[in-house]
Amino acid sequence: MVTMPAGTLYRGKVGMWSWVLHRISGVGIFFFLLVHILDTALVRVSPEAYNAVIAVYKTPIIGIAELGLVGAILFHGLNGLRVIAVDFWAQGTKYQAAMFWAIIVITIVLVAAFTPVHLARVFG
Repeated sequence: MVTMPAGTLYRGKVGMWSWVLHRISGVGIFFFLLVHILDTALVRVSPEAYNAVIAVYKTPIIGIAELGLVGAILFHGLNGLRVIAVDFWAQGTKYQAAMFWAIIVITIVLVAAFTPVHLARVFG
């Protein structure tokens, strides 16, 4: 019989993966926002450089990467609501795994609905 060390809650279960994905999506969104602020500030320094950066943003590779950004924002926001529910709802810990899977499904459905519209704009 394998015993778990005292005080460990996750150990590879849904709660741990929720925590990991929340951190990864948060860091990704942070870096997007950092780059966005820097490229917007570039217009004051060099309008030509700003126009060159904006031209790069209009490429299909960046258009596809935007799908990842939308997915990260949706997951991060919805998972944040799950964290609030776990913290402040008496039954939150009981249903935290079900809420996680619901968030995964909702995120996938919303990204799937957004994808054709977005790709039509990117490649159209």
